[in-house]
Amino acid sequence: MPNSIITKVESYIPELRVTNAHFLNHEFYGSDGKKLEKSTHDIIKKFEEITGIKERRYVTDELNTTDLAFITAERILATVDKETLDYIIVAQNFGDVETDNIRSDMVPTIAARVKHRLKIKNPYTIASDIPFGCPGWLHGIILADYYIKSGDAKRVLVIGVEILSRVLDPHDVDSMIFADGAGAALIEATDQDAGILSHITRSDTLNDAYLLRLGRSYNSDHHGDELFIKMHGHEIYKYVVRTVPKVIKQSLDKVGYTLTDVNKIFTHQANQKMNQAILDRLLKLYKLQDVPDHVMPMTISWLGNTSVASIPTLYDLFQRGKLNHPNLHSKDIIVFASVGAGMNVNSVVYRVP
Repeated sequence: MPNSIITKVESYIPELRVTNAHFLNHEFYGSDGKKLEKSTHDIIKKFEEITGIKERRYVTDELNTTDLAFITAERILATVDKETLDYIIVAQNFGDVETDNIRSDMVPTIAARVKHRLKIKNPYTIASDIPFGCPGWLHGIILADYYIKSGDAKRVLVIGVEILSRVLDPHDVDSMIFADGAGAALIEATDQDAGILSHITRSDTLNDAYLLRLGRSYNSDHHGDELFIKMHGHEIYKYVVRTVPKVIKQSLDKVGYTLTDVNKIFTHQANQKMNQAILDRLLKLYKLQDVPDHVMPMTISWLGNTSVASIPTLYDLFQRGKLNHPNLHSKDIIVFASVGAGMNVNSVVYRVP
């Protein structure tokens, strides 16, 4: 049975830098439709303390989700025969969204549009999308591993792409969390004793399906029937800290590893304090006092939450030495973990080739 390794990774970081000062002229409302009493300055200051987010990136008006996915795909395939791809998997949740029309456009799929623009002739290069919340890109990696281990595929392109700036309620404090971006990885079959070792996924829909959803603006005087990203932030935080460490441990247990065997943990970039809380809970699960420094790289402070693009972008920046973290070496063990709408959680244990 072949193993699955990541042979290339790329990302697209939009040029438009948006600091927290950008929101100083916004009027923020609560979920009850009432204007928040605190000053906008104080709201933004508190937001930064809680999330660690100081700025984020937005795309310019002429770009759309398909464009970002295509850019990362072209970069990946610059030295690869595109006709040899068995699958193109695109993780995304809103399709193409225009600046003046925030309805999602997903037919044909973003993956089909990317394959079309790549001018791939091979009809057996299967193109499909995954709307799986923020863990979508990692879910695509897991599917790629299944395809490869089954013998059905040897080369899979997995793209995570999101333009969230066009589906944000300007009157919702949580709108400052989200950003735009894209990341992609090429997954290939190998005989090496490396690559994806295990993975665990869970979907908690019974009680938690609507913790993250679409809803109308908190300012009922504006935006009509348009739908925007809405979330129960406090409940999500509790869910994440309770669930993600458990899933990471399950994925490590599956291959007989413990936390002290792990060299890096690449988690979804949603909230700086939340990621630290995940690490703290992991330490408690393993009854450890501390782990080596630099075990959990982060980009949340300057890129915000780019949903499905956050982990591949984080990994790409790390691989390029842009995060001031020690390099990985052959046989090192890393963990990828994500959480998001669904609520879905996944974790992948990976041995560096």
